Amino acid sequence: MNIEEYFARISYDDSHKDADLQTLTDIFQHHIRAIPFENLSMHCGETIDLDLESTYNKIVRKKRGGWCLESNHLLFWALQELGYDVCILGASSYEPAERAYTEEINHILLKVVIKGNSYIVDAGFGGAYQAWQPLMLISGKDQPQIPGIFRFMEENGTWYFEKVKRKHRVTEQSAPSTDTPDLGNIRKIYTFTLEPRQINDFQELNAYLQVDPDNLLKKKSICSLQTLEGVCALVGWTFSEMKYNYMEDMDLLHITTLTDEELEKTLKEKFNIVLENKLIP
Repeated sequence: MNIEEYFARISYDDSHKDADLQTLTDIFQHHIRAIPFENLSMHCGETIDLDLESTYNKIVRKKRGGWCLESNHLLFWALQELGYDVCILGASSYEPAERAYTEEINHILLKVVIKGNSYIVDAGFGGAYQAWQPLMLISGKDQPQIPGIFRFMEENGTWYFEKVKRKHRVTEQSAPSTDTPDLGNIRKIYTFTLEPRQINDFQELNAYLQVDPDNLLKKKSICSLQTLEGVCALVGWTFSEMKYNYMEDMDLLHITTLTDEELEKTLKEKFNIVLENKLIP
């Protein structure tokens, strides 16, 4: 495993001699635009192993994506190699249908400290709730980015991550939206503490998510990738492309339903993914 091979995978060829915020931001943006958030292995009969070498081979050498445990673990390794002060944190995601956070930790994210300031770096949430830049860890401050306005709220050592929702203009709706709408215009994303974690803390979660029939990742095959203008996603047979800020406070959403024959072509053309085994959407 070497950092230059990782840089080639994410098409990053700028300087990385300084472990500063600008370099972090550039690497992060290349990462999220090259490496899809995807759980396709689960729907191809493949096992996901949570060790760095397996993750590196899958994402860097086989040009696949991964879910948060894989993508953020790879980014953690890369940032360590570059000399960043980085640690792994654990989070509990918000379930809109339940209107509650999960009881168990089911997500990993990274905290990076630069010149005494802490930033949250998360390349593994995917979809429309993926931030495009590192976020300063500060409570109650709106942090506008192209995908929307993000903020953290802290209460007694527990941090809450949320995004201000924007309206969608749907150009072609051939599949119903499956999102359960929240009340108000705030989308809760996850909650976390600053307790440092090790990747082995997530081995049980990694195994459980692959067999639990009730979790979303087992129920749905998901692949999403950030683009220069927005995000594209394939969920089951439904392909969607979103363009951020098409109009003020409004994103443009285009939805189509694919045939089995179109799935493989779409994965190659939109996500640069070629699967070794057959996908069962």
